[in-house]
Amino acid sequence: MPIGFIANTASVLSLSIGKQHPEIIGQDMVDSNGSPHQGITVLPIPILKGTAPLLHEIREKLRPHEPELTVVDLITATRTTQTYAQYSNKMLTTPVDQLNYCGIALYGTKKLINKFTGNLGLLR
Repeated sequence: MPIGFIANTASVLSLSIGKQHPEIIGQDMVDSNGSPHQGITVLPIPILKGTAPLLHEIREKLRPHEPELTVVDLITATRTTQTYAQYSNKMLTTPVDQLNYCGIALYGTKKLINKFTGNLGLLR
């Protein structure tokens, strides 16, 4: 994927995880001049790489674990749709086996997340 699309995918997924888990955002702070700064995530957010078929495989394997994990996925329809309603319709009308994932974000226990991502390399 082009770097801009990778950055956008990471941003969208991060915002969505943050919405579901606002507790991962630290307290606002001030700098040495007393100027305010918004809190940022208190957790590391590794960006891992994988192929589209691998993302699809991982996504399907995650389904039984969704009570224990927060899973946010993004399909490539973001490239061809212009509104959230169009994106939602594309998700609804595309057979699941034909969904093309460009990213998946996970939040949960390190052990369970590593079960699905431990063999993926860091994006560099």
